[in-house]
Amino acid sequence: MASINRLQKLFWMIACVLPLIIAGMPAWSASVTPAQSKYHEAERCVLEVTKSPQLQKSRDQWLNCIKKFNAAYHQDPKGPWAAACLYRAGLLHGELHKRFKLESDRLEGLDLLNTIVRNFSSTSYRARAVNAAEALRAAPGANVKTEAKIGSSASTPPRSSSKSDAQRKTDAPNTADRLSKADQWYKKAKVFDQRLQEKPALQKRRDQWFNAINAYRQTYQSAPDGPLAPAALLGMAEDYAGMYKWSRNPVDRLQSQKTFQELIKLFPQSPLVEKARLQLDDGISMPDEDAIAQIILSSDANRPAVQNVTQISSAEHPAVVESLRFWSNPRYTRVVIDASADTTFTYNDLREDPSSGKPQRIYIDMNHCRLSQELQKVIPINDNLLSDARAGQYTSDTVRVVVDIKSSKTYKVFSLKNPFRIVLDVWGADIDNAAPIILDPPRIASSNPAGPVKKLPVGAIAKQLALGVRRIVIDPGHGGKDYGAPGAIKGVHEKNIVLQISQKLAKKIRSELNCDVVLTRDSDSYLSLEERTAIANTKYADLFVSIHTNASPNPKAHGVETFILNLATDDESIRVAARENATSTKNISDLDSILKDLMQNAKVTESTRLASYVQQGALTRMKKLNGAIRDKGVKKAPFYVLLGAEMPSILFEAGFISNAEECRRLISADYQDHLCQGIVDGIKRYIEDIHPMAISHPTDPNEQG
Repeated sequence: MASINRLQKLFWMIACVLPLIIAGMPAWSASVTPAQSKYHEAERCVLEVTKSPQLQKSRDQWLNCIKKFNAAYHQDPKGPWAAACLYRAGLLHGELHKRFKLESDRLEGLDLLNTIVRNFSSTSYRARAVNAAEALRAAPGANVKTEAKIGSSASTPPRSSSKSDAQRKTDAPNTADRLSKADQWYKKAKVFDQRLQEKPALQKRRDQWFNAINAYRQTYQSAPDGPLAPAALLGMAEDYAGMYKWSRNPVDRLQSQKTFQELIKLFPQSPLVEKARLQLDDGISMPDEDAIAQIILSSDANRPAVQNVTQISSAEHPAVVESLRFWSNPRYTRVVIDASADTTFTYNDLREDPSSGKPQRIYIDMNHCRLSQELQKVIPINDNLLSDARAGQYTSDTVRVVVDIKSSKTYKVFSLKNPFRIVLDVWGADIDNAAPIILDPPRIASSNPAGPVKKLPVGAIAKQLALGVRRIVIDPGHGGKDYGAPGAIKGVHEKNIVLQISQKLAKKIRSELNCDVVLTRDSDSYLSLEERTAIANTKYADLFVSIHTNASPNPKAHGVETFILNLATDDESIRVAARENATSTKNISDLDSILKDLMQNAKVTESTRLASYVQQGALTRMKKLNGAIRDKGVKKAPFYVLLGAEMPSILFEAGFISNAEECRRLISADYQDHLCQGIVDGIKRYIEDIHPMAISHPTDPNEQG
């Protein structure tokens, strides 16, 4: 009995003490959450570094651990582990400053700790952050002139005081000094901003952004009630937003949002408030993918269209092979290998080896890579060309992907960026000379391109075979998380407009040309660019038309243009291709060598003819409705979405969504109808050109079902 009493007492002691032990810790759920798991992974990273004197000498090793804490924070920014992640990342930046003496590390550490103070005041980490920040402010070599005071919001106005008139007169010179200092800091901030605008390469460096951010912060703190205070907060918020577009660090995004909100709250009468609201609604709060278009609209015309940070794999930071994907029909297969970072690769094909029972195969070796634990290592394909695709860790830092071949005529391998992926296209029968293959009746698109379809009458099939154009794939650009370019009218986005146009176009083509139409997407869903072309190829499309709207840094830019796949011949075409490809202009120039290898499969002459007719047809119809339509012509550019297409293919830019007048037209149902009718007119002329007797009219007495 005595032993039972002792056990009961011990149990109650534990029950009483345990809540006190965990009071200062992040809350634990019944099971390990993803944020908690990532947090512990980051802690293990720190442990590995601190145990190895050699690793401690590498700045990249410390940054890798910080990145893991940021990933844990991003998993649940408002959850119980968020403050802990920011706190640990802030301390590690302090450690970096101690070891490598970079002022940017100290400032970034302070910034993370300040975020805890501002946004996690109810947690025990607030007091820890204040103490850690004070230590970091007093660190040897600290430049106190370039930092903000930790412990309150960066934009909290000073407390009111009950000074006498005499004291206020004494303080008058101090007020003048404060305004003068604010003016000096503001001029410095603008110089830093100007340097960032003129030299895009500097935008990759956080210390350059922090130079401007801290100058704006000093402007505000020198005179929080002065005339420059709203502009300082706006500049700080915009620079955090600019840094986020490079870093994709959720803390940068949060700081931008909070600073915009503080400007709106503290200075409601300022003319800058409306600009802050617009940027908060249309800029930093939008999905990440839309940031590309936002950069284009807000950038100087001479700057690159897109600025993204390209991660390159190395022995210290290997890329991760994340997935294998494929699309196929009996004479064409596309395999895509997705990786987390850019990497170099080699490829080759091996002959069949009957002695070992190995079939013909193509292999791709990706350097400085490792396999994701979630990757399905063997993907059964089992079409007429390929058996399967399989991935393995060939060496400690090389991933090999092998594709077993049943039969093939030729293949091409190329890479695309942002995100990095390797594309393998395999062709079977000679596409140009082979007789048409009808494995399934022509289809009417449903909301799911791969889902149930309706059969067309036999007579309609025969008619379409006579046309030479029996199936047209319409590709509404963007979709889902990819918003495309934002419109000059608030709330308007490219992805929605092009879907409306494409759906109307599909209906008109079916009714007027009696052609089968497949939409790559019939709803607000996301498709990768390489997937769209693969759908056209695997559905045996005879024509491929991708629908987009244009955008420009110049809000007055307007007009309609049609593109075919080829090397770009002017800077504007490069800019358009960079935006639609969601990549940089440099990556566009890197496509030259790829295109030289692929253009033999692109039907350049037929595509040019189709583009000319569609451009002319659209302009004719739209000018009848509104005479002020500018003809920007038929152009060439290397669009990812057209790479590898086996049929005549065009990309149609229906107008400039960044132009207020054209944006209003593009959302008009009447204008969309005229636009679609013009495209149908162009396609009809193309069909009549290649088969003069192809188009039959309902009034023709010889028309047979």
